[in-house]
Order: sequence, then C-alpha cells, then structure tokens
Amino acid sequence: MLTRVTTGLIADGWHVVLPSRRYAPLAAEGTGRALWVEADWTYPERLADRAARALGGPADLLVAWIDSRSRVPVLKAVARLLAPDAPVVEVHGSSSADPIAGCPDPVITDHPTQQVVLRPVTDRGSSRWLTHAEIATSVTDAIHRGLDGRPSGIHQVGGVHVS
Repeated sequence: MLTRVTTGLIADGWHVVLPSRRYAPLAAEGTGRALWVEADWTYPERLADRAARALGGPADLLVAWIDSRSRVPVLKAVARLLAPDAPVVEVHGSSSADPIAGCPDPVITDHPTQQVVLRPVTDRGSSRWLTHAEIATSVTDAIHRGLDGRPSGIHQVGGVHVS
C-alpha cells in the first residue's frame, strides 16, 4: 500500500529500510535505495535488530503502518533506531482509529508524530475505499509536515464528502 511513498522517497535520495513479511522488489529510480528486511511482527526486537543492521546508523524518519495488535511492541522496539529529531508518521486504517474516541496516542512520545487516519470516502450515500494514489498523497504530505518540523498532529483522509 505504501509502494508509491517508498519509490518517492528513493527518488528523492532516501535510503529506505522496508520491513515486510514478503520480499517484493521495487522498480524505483533515483539516488536512494531500498533494503528489504524480513519482518515478523510477533518478534519486534528481532525486527529492530535486522532494521538496525540494514540502516547502519540512526534513522532520520519512521513511516509505520502496523496492525493494532503489533503496533505498540513494534514501535517501542524500533524507537531506539531513530535519530534524536527524527519525525514519525503513523498510518492508521479506519479499524484502528475510532471515530468517537479518536486516534490512539503516539507510542514514541519523544518524537513529533504525524498520524494519518484512512477512512472510506462517502458521497451521496455511496461509499468507496481510498485509492492507492490518495493514500500515497496523504502519507507523503504527512512526511513533509514531519520533516518541516511541524508539531504532532492527526490528519483524517476520506470520510463524508458533500459534492
């Protein structure tokens, strides 16, 4: 789901570590690179160790879209990999952010966190999921807000639209 975000970062010169259960090569152009590391969310410390080896130094940015069950332990494990001022971008599907109770609190509290909440788009009684392009645009916007030094914030994408 975040392939467009990753390829955009690579095109901008970022070196990206991609934890994933399955290897999926990217057709990306630019001065950056992507390094895949095997991810098993049930072993967050092992994941953090693999990511640390791939990074070779502190991470300047964290973009995470992790299921609600694994979110807290994985984010706590990888927090040690972040550079002191590195922003965090968390992506939440509509099931992990309650429309009434709100978004879960950031796990990595000593880093500014941009949270992106993805909701279906409802217009005139019909509903649809967000497209990959809409998701990529909203996450990329959150990345830029974080890199620009903006304070932590929650950004909802989708929801009810009136045309």
